[in-house]
Formats: sequence, structure tokens, C-alpha cells
Amino acid sequence: MKSKIILGFFICFAMALTGKAQETQHISKLEIGKKAKKNIDSRDSTVVMHIDTLIMKDNSALSFYGKKNVKLTIGYAEIGNKATIYGTDGKNNGANFDINANFQKLGSLYIIAKGDDAFNGTKTFPNGNGGKVKVTLTNGSIKPQTTNKKATNYIYGDVAAGGRAVNANTDLRNIYDRIKSAPSGLRGLPQGQIYSGSPGTEGTFELISTQ
Repeated sequence: MKSKIILGFFICFAMALTGKAQETQHISKLEIGKKAKKNIDSRDSTVVMHIDTLIMKDNSALSFYGKKNVKLTIGYAEIGNKATIYGTDGKNNGANFDINANFQKLGSLYIIAKGDDAFNGTKTFPNGNGGKVKVTLTNGSIKPQTTNKKATNYIYGDVAAGGRAVNANTDLRNIYDRIKSAPSGLRGLPQGQIYSGSPGTEGTFELISTQ
């Protein structure tokens, strides 16, 4: 009987944690001014967010740091020129974005979910993977185009892999220099780790229209 009670407690606790991780954050209106930046800060690696109205002025940015997965629903969006939505898990990997949006004005929007470079000898994470980005257009939305970045209604998903421009000779020279200048051995490197020059994996970008 006692073991059943303990088991039931842990099941309820696990369900509570799962429910908290998937709790939807609701924002009635989010306006980001010209060249301004807004960072969504939370401890969870997964974010589920509903924004009734999103207004992003020219060169503004909406960032998600330390996030593996971002599910974003936007009821009404006005996007200026060269606006950016950026996401990373903090370990060189791009975030996975699942975005449902109703664009009513769109200059150019860049969704950045690329893998970052490892910079051998200076960081403790390998070359990162690009994220998986899916943008689903709701009924009545402007249909973005992906071919001409100088025209309006442009959207681009950067899901490139990290470490694409790896130069083995340069990396080795940097590592040797760090070792020589360190007090002893590999202490000059983060946790004594040296990563290979293997690039990460490229992500995917999907633009889906329900109309």
C-alpha cells in the first residue's frame, strides 16, 4: 500500500512538471520599436507562447535564448524591414520554431535558427546544428515570398549548420598557441577539451499556407 502511494505521488509530480513546461504564455500586445530588442527569458527549454498582436518595427529583434523548442502563435502581425526572430539553445544549436502567424503587414523577416561555430579552444560545445523552422500561415494572412529580399513580403529562415567554414590548420594553430601560453598542458583549454572540425547538421525551413 505504501509503495502505491509513493508511486502515485511521483506520477502526479511528473504530470505537474510536464504541465508547467507546456504552459502557454499569453501576451495581448507586443510592440518592439525600431532597432530595439526583446528577449523572452524563462528557465524552461521549451516555450509555448500566444501573442494576440505583434508589431515589429524596422531592424527590431525578438530573441529566445536557451530554448530548444519555441511554439509561437501570432494572431495579428505587422513586421517592418529587416526584423529578426532569433533562437538558440545556448549550446551552439539553433532553436526549433513552430510558428503560426497572421501577417497583415510584412517588410522582411529573418528567422535565425542557425548552428554556431565551436571556435576550438575557446568554447566547450561543438559545432552546432541548425534548427527546424516551420511557419504556418493562418487564414487571411499575407503570403510571404522567399526569393527577393529587396522586395516586400520577404521571409527567410537561416538554418545553416555551424562549422561550415572550418579551417583545420587555423584551428590547430589556435589550439597550440593556447596550450603554449597555458600554465601547464591542456589547462589553457575549456575543461581540456578539443573538438574536431566536423560541421553540424543543417536544419529545415518550411513555409505552409492553409489557404
